[in-house]
Amino acid sequence: MAVKLISLGLTMDEGSYLRDEWNALDFFIVTSSIFDMALANLDVPVIKILRMLRALRPLRFITHNVAMKLIVKALLESLGGILNVLLVVAVVFLIFAIVGINFFAGKFFYCSIDKYLLHNQRTCEFAGGKWQAYDHNFDDVLRGFISLYVVSSLEGWPDIML
Repeated sequence: MAVKLISLGLTMDEGSYLRDEWNALDFFIVTSSIFDMALANLDVPVIKILRMLRALRPLRFITHNVAMKLIVKALLESLGGILNVLLVVAVVFLIFAIVGINFFAGKFFYCSIDKYLLHNQRTCEFAGGKWQAYDHNFDDVLRGFISLYVVSSLEGWPDIML
């Protein structure tokens, strides 16, 4: 890093060392590591932040690997499009959560004793049970969002279906 820093210059010229994002990341990681090693004997709580920056050391591999730079750069450039898609999905989920509230609000309950035999609150409480709501329901928009996410991820949809 030192040879590259001397040969390219620090920041003044167009192609200088800190004008490249990858070199700036490499410079930050190396200088924070040097400060951490220099202040290793001190027991100050603020220095623990520098020790947490050790987790960034594997990122130096990216700065030296051209193919990895290309992949990370493409991933970072695609974040705008991904956020647009997530926004559209959130609006669609909001629409279906509101429809779910209109159709199913207050209907996802069960009896704690026997949920297949006791189907209403009155008979459940008469039998000594407790009338409880399922974890995934459409009683409000947030729970509707969570229920729709579970169904769309195909992970816990049989529980909601039953």
